[in-house]
Amino acid sequence: MKNIEEILLKRTSVRRYERQPIEEEKLSFIFEAIRNTPTSYNGQQFSVVAVTDQSVKEQLYEIMGQKQVKTCAAFLVFCLDFHQLDLAAKSKSIDFPDFQNSVNGYTVGVVDAALAMHSAEIAAESLGLGCCCIGYARTADPQKTAEILGLPEKVGIVCGLAIGYPRETPDLKPKRPVDIVVHKNRYTDDHTIVRELNEYDESIKKYNQERCGDKTCNAGGGHILDYHRPEQNKHIEDYLKNNSIDIKIK
Repeated sequence: MKNIEEILLKRTSVRRYERQPIEEEKLSFIFEAIRNTPTSYNGQQFSVVAVTDQSVKEQLYEIMGQKQVKTCAAFLVFCLDFHQLDLAAKSKSIDFPDFQNSVNGYTVGVVDAALAMHSAEIAAESLGLGCCCIGYARTADPQKTAEILGLPEKVGIVCGLAIGYPRETPDLKPKRPVDIVVHKNRYTDDHTIVRELNEYDESIKKYNQERCGDKTCNAGGGHILDYHRPEQNKHIEDYLKNNSIDIKIK
């Protein structure tokens, strides 16, 4: 197994995989790591759909357009999940408070699901497997994805994780400097942040121009800002409302 330094400090996103299934004992280890994820109130407000059926992976690929979705050995879809809590409330004739419709409730579900995904990623990396997080699971067509996976009401897609035996060794991507990621005692001043971000943009641009595989001229800030334009938000909101997750800010 890899040591913790290799797992956390040398992690890269793997998008090309060998045509090799993951052994059941390794999948079981990953699932146990997911199950033991720390969650808010120990409420465990998340669930995971593990997709190993090739035909289902290909259906999801048609939606998300990410080749690693269909070529990975296992594609895990992480969801915030208040459906099970609702079932428990009904079985005991307890009033369900529609917590998922509050900002705090939605955030709790997303955080729980994201922590579960990180548990899965660390477990998989420790076994020599490669992973790639897929945000398109949430943004491409979440309603269609939910229908394919049979997700009930009060369950919302957060992210996907492709896992498999690596067929590539990607270059380590530059990250923002630690002193503007970890602020000591108080938030770093804007002047320092802007200077550090501009220097980082140059380093990520250089990386994109020189890395192995597909090369681009993308820098950091502008590329990310384009991704955050509002066009994709509307259908995510519609999907959540259709699944009884209607976030209300009073």
